[in-house]
Amino acid sequence: MSKQISVYCTEGCPWCIKAKEYLKSKNISFRDINLSKEPKQAEEMFRRSGAMTVPQIWIGNRVIIGFDKDKIDQAISQS
Repeated sequence: MSKQISVYCTEGCPWCIKAKEYLKSKNISFRDINLSKEPKQAEEMFRRSGAMTVPQIWIGNRVIIGFDKDKIDQAISQS
């Protein structure tokens, strides 16, 4: 895999937790961007996607909003 993966999330978000656990279960490394600890990153996230919903999983320049295993797998296989 050549593309960087970033996960924008918040504390206690159950879908964020599931998304990160899913990536870890597949031994996929990612940058964990916790908006609760890094609130300025929310502006960057919104600028990139136009949405404030979390989790946002960025695989290269492609965003997956929410936790969707099929979309994650598809995006990873295309990278």
